[in-house]
Amino acid sequence: MGIFDKFFSKNEEKEAAEIKNYKNFWDWFLTKEKVFFDVVKNHNNIENNFFDVIAPKLKELNGGYYFLAGMSDDSTAELILTVEGDIKNIAFAEEIIEMAPKLDHWKFTALKPEMNLTSGIEMDGRKFSGENIFFYENEVEGYPDEIDITFVYEGLNEENKDAVVTGVCVFLDNFLGELNFATQIDTFNVVDKDNAQKELVPVTKLKDFLSWREREFTEKYKNVKDFSEEDKFSVFEATLQNGSPLIATINTSLLTYDSKASYPWISILKVQYNGENNNGLPQKEDYEKLSNIEEQIIEELKIEDGHLYIGRENADNMKESYFASKDFRKPSKVLKKVMDDHPEYKMTLEIYKDKYWQSFERYNVNQN
Repeated sequence: MGIFDKFFSKNEEKEAAEIKNYKNFWDWFLTKEKVFFDVVKNHNNIENNFFDVIAPKLKELNGGYYFLAGMSDDSTAELILTVEGDIKNIAFAEEIIEMAPKLDHWKFTALKPEMNLTSGIEMDGRKFSGENIFFYENEVEGYPDEIDITFVYEGLNEENKDAVVTGVCVFLDNFLGELNFATQIDTFNVVDKDNAQKELVPVTKLKDFLSWREREFTEKYKNVKDFSEEDKFSVFEATLQNGSPLIATINTSLLTYDSKASYPWISILKVQYNGENNNGLPQKEDYEKLSNIEEQIIEELKIEDGHLYIGRENADNMKESYFASKDFRKPSKVLKKVMDDHPEYKMTLEIYKDKYWQSFERYNVNQN
């Protein structure tokens, strides 16, 4: 693809036609695709005539969509839907593109693809390329499957650190592709060459390294059976700094599971309720309603489909429900539907990779 224009929505106004599903969006797009093609091909005020028109329509479906547009070749315009690496929205970018119509002069792509960055990229007057970005892997004691990488950029200092880290991330996002960058590396940091502690490997070898580690991980866990022991839930009580009580119910039998890394994706659904007159805990009506909602989720995220229910926590007017999964896509869809179906509660969702469930070490359970 040639030069892309990146867009963050500025115009929130909607046209009269309401977009309720993917078909609505693509039906609407078809009514304007010839105009859009001319705008993209001729760079005819692309922000006003394309970006500001399409963005509100996409937002009616999902507020987490962004996009890139440019000419894939002389006769084909390309629209790439991106979620800026937000795991919980990846499945929806993939879904809408799967529903895209086949058009002679358009190419539709979910997530930023891998690009051949032979000459690298330039940001804020700095070049980021295979010539000045290196890496090495860090061994994390007790967590052998964790992929922790240090990237090395010569010339990094305290004054330019934020700009350099951003430049390295943008390079990796395009070099690896959005999906791979978001899912293949667990943790990373960026240091100056003088602070490197191991032999430097050119970043051009990163794809091969990550593919090797992924094959190694898959081989290690391919025969791991689904967790099937009887659930044992324990109740934990604590007091927050503000004096409010915290009550958690956790499946402690899961926390002793020796192959947690086979369920690396953690989903946390946070639900706000009014516990003002109950020390921050839910009143009976909310407790029952939220319990029913959680039971519905557990029914959807079944153990046989690769999902585990870890437990819940109530405190300070907030309920958090915890799940671990082999993949992040179904939890994204199930939990978003729950949020859409229950507008009476303010809900937020987090999905992230945590191979060793370090998020739950606070329950002080011997995991090995």
